[in-house]
Formats: sequence, C-alpha cells, structure tokens
Amino acid sequence: MGCSISGLNNLYDAVNGGGDIWINENRFRIVKQIGEGGSDSLYLVKEIRNEAAVGGGLSKKIQDPSHVSADGSYSIKKVLIENEEQLETVREEIRVSSFFSHPNLLPLLDHAIISVKVTTDKTWNHEAYLLFPAHLEGTVVDHSKAMKTKNERFSTKEVLQIFRQEWAAKHCPELFRAPELWDCTSRSSIDERTDIWSLGCTLYALMYGESPFEYVLEEPEGNLQFAIENAQIKWPAEPKSAYPEPLHQFIKWMLQPPTLRPRIDDIIIHVDKLITKYST
Repeated sequence: MGCSISGLNNLYDAVNGGGDIWINENRFRIVKQIGEGGSDSLYLVKEIRNEAAVGGGLSKKIQDPSHVSADGSYSIKKVLIENEEQLETVREEIRVSSFFSHPNLLPLLDHAIISVKVTTDKTWNHEAYLLFPAHLEGTVVDHSKAMKTKNERFSTKEVLQIFRQEWAAKHCPELFRAPELWDCTSRSSIDERTDIWSLGCTLYALMYGESPFEYVLEEPEGNLQFAIENAQIKWPAEPKSAYPEPLHQFIKWMLQPPTLRPRIDDIIIHVDKLITKYST
C-alpha cells in the first residue's frame, strides 16, 4: 500500500459543504466527529457504496474480510500537514502501520495524501486521510466518562487488566499526543516510546475519566502544548485517592521525556506485577 499524493481533483467534498471524503476511488460520508487533538481529527464515516465503482468498492480492496464493515461504518483520521517534516512523519506512520497485523491493533485499511492550496486562514499544504475500522462501542474515555457521571469507577484490578490487554490502545482516542509529536521539526526520535506516552494518558483516563492534561482546557490562559511538554499532570483533588500510589507512579514513569520512558517489554512486566499484587 504505497503512499500516494493525489491532485486537487481528489480533494474531499466536505470543504464545499458536501460532508463527504474521498480516499482514492472510495467515497465516505461523515456521520460525526469523534475526536480531535493537535492537527488530527477523527471521524465516524459510512461508505457510499457503488458496485460500478472502479475496483468494485472498498470490500474488494481490503485483504482481510473480517475488516470489512457490514453496514459500511469506518473511522477516518484526518491530519493537517504544514511542512515537509510533518509530511515525512505521516508517511512513516503509514509505512509502519502497513507492517503490523495483530488483533489488538487497528489495521490501516487505506490512505490518501492530497495537496491543498495555502490561504490566509489555512496554513497547511497537505492533508492526509487514514482509514481504519470503526469501533462503535466508543473510546476508553467514553466509557470512563460515562462511569464518572454515575460516580462509578473501575477497580484497581479492572484498570490493570484492561490496560494489559491493549483494549485501551485499541479504543484510545486521538487526543493523547506525546510531546515530540507537537513539534515535528524538533528531530526527536519517534519510536515505540511515543506510544508509551499515549498509554500513560490512557491509563489515567481509565482511572479518572479524562486526560491528565484536560484541566488546561478549562483555564483562561491554559496552554495545552506547554502542559504536555512539561508533563504537568493534575491529579484529582480527593480526600483519599481511589487508586494506590503505585498506579500514579506507573503513569509518571510513562509520561517522561522519550529517552527516560520505558519500552513496551518493561510496561508488560510491570503491569503483570501490579496485577498480581492487587489481585490478592
């Protein structure tokens, strides 16, 4: 699956109010926006099927039949690209995504990168569209926030078990960007430790129903990028924490500069130890 840059003739109809997105020869209608963070947006879409379409539609293009949606529902990640460094980062994400096939990782089904004209109110010069299966049961934050409104929480054991199965990663929204992804020109190394940051944010969300940096959005002069780059975590003000201190330390361990972050093998070993400790 090569990374193609299409011309303006492939530009999605949504910019003209049509609410549709084209990825190569396949057309999708936007149902709703389900996530946003930095230069990324995530949409729930439905395929507009046309058997006469070139190649026979999306179902003919997807290699694994289990990834074909019966009702045509998918998710599309849209990325705004302002410079060559960001463009290369997206190309690398596409390249790496094409290597992996695992039941707990979302497969990249298709993609397109298009050129767009820079204007006074639009500073990006490319837009990328990445197509994934849709998970209509919602993100991990959706579940945690719903529980929060009912004054409910996952137990310590449940939090750790959910986290251990990578269910969290599979249902994680596109909101928990690592600091190095905020500045693609910084030459920071992008590897598995970038995803470790997102896992740390996801564990926090499982516990407290929101991002560890969501508080910044409610501050009049809050700066989300500054809070993330400096790992300014805000813990809930509670007389007694609902979770043991080792879980807080576990999150802090993951939300460090890239060179200090653990790798996935370290995470699995540590979470297994915690599960054993809090299952007794």
